[in-house]
Amino acid sequence: MSSDLLDALNALEEQKGISRDVLIEAIEAALVTAYKRNFNQAQNVRVDLNLDKGSIRVFSRKDVVEEVEDDRLQISLEDAKVINPAYQLEDIVEQEVTPRNFGRIAAQTAKQVVTQRVREAERGLIYEQYVDREDDIVTGVVERLDARNIYVGLGKVEAALPVNEQIQGESYHPHDRIKVYITKVERTTRGPQVIVSRTHPGLLRRLFEMEVPEIYEGIVEIKSIAREAGDRSKISVFAHNEEVDPVGSCVGAKGARVQTIVNELNGEKIDIVEWSEDPVVFVANALSPSKVLDVQVNEEEKSTTVVVPDYQLSLAIGKRGQNARLAAKLTGWKIDIKSETDARELGIYPSATSTFIPADDAESDFDDVAVDLYQDDEE
Repeated sequence: MSSDLLDALNALEEQKGISRDVLIEAIEAALVTAYKRNFNQAQNVRVDLNLDKGSIRVFSRKDVVEEVEDDRLQISLEDAKVINPAYQLEDIVEQEVTPRNFGRIAAQTAKQVVTQRVREAERGLIYEQYVDREDDIVTGVVERLDARNIYVGLGKVEAALPVNEQIQGESYHPHDRIKVYITKVERTTRGPQVIVSRTHPGLLRRLFEMEVPEIYEGIVEIKSIAREAGDRSKISVFAHNEEVDPVGSCVGAKGARVQTIVNELNGEKIDIVEWSEDPVVFVANALSPSKVLDVQVNEEEKSTTVVVPDYQLSLAIGKRGQNARLAAKLTGWKIDIKSETDARELGIYPSATSTFIPADDAESDFDDVAVDLYQDDEE
């Protein structure tokens, strides 16, 4: 048994990265348990596993004491000195108690321990592989579905896509290839558990990093994301190079880059706006595609009042308030939208701080196109 076991341990150390010494230590501990269970022994024992010599020996261990209270665990000083005159109080006396048929039990136990440790090591390697990929995007294959989760194969591990991480209205079928975002990797008794998402804003961020070289290289930075998965999202971008158009970089030639991402998300609309440290400009940009006439800022309450042309009020608010809601999430500012007529009646427009052009001059062919493209957003 020893040569075969030694070869197996060496192979495991080389292929699986499991230390041979660690395995031997685990086998010895398991043999102690096997000895006590199979031979109904409650005494302290030590197992010596010598693979080079091919020997397995079991030694009982007893404490040297003045008065013996349990002869399975203790030995008197007088009896200890009979064995070896050098023994003193509090020494430990070891005596071999190897059963005659212990080799068969040892072989079976060693096999079980090695199998278990290999399984644990493989789970550990998988965990280490995926724990470093948290907040990253991966491509997987839909393997099976149940009432709560969709299970996505990622190679050596099966990830769970919970109901609340699935895009509403999106259908999944076995063998479909989908991109998912890893939100959590944790150890469990059954091995590493990977949780993935299709709704997380991080998925949108990673998709843009994959499709837009300027973002991947750090020339263009995604500053914030607001997402209502499956319906519409907004992202704000900023270029660290003044000669680079951050919005144009993300849109791509004829919209090719952003369209690839829209297709991956099954038609989710994506508004790309330019970030600005000036809240007036940023809030105005965030309400795209609507035109903004004025933005009045209340720094203390971190709120803004936005004035838009009458004919674009519904566009600015969006279907069920979605455009305004996403703009508020994107900027981190509360946004109160008012039509030009209402703002004039309230006497808040034009204000002394108004920096935008009048409504009559604001209209253009581009505005008409924008309204046509987003007419389904109007209430």
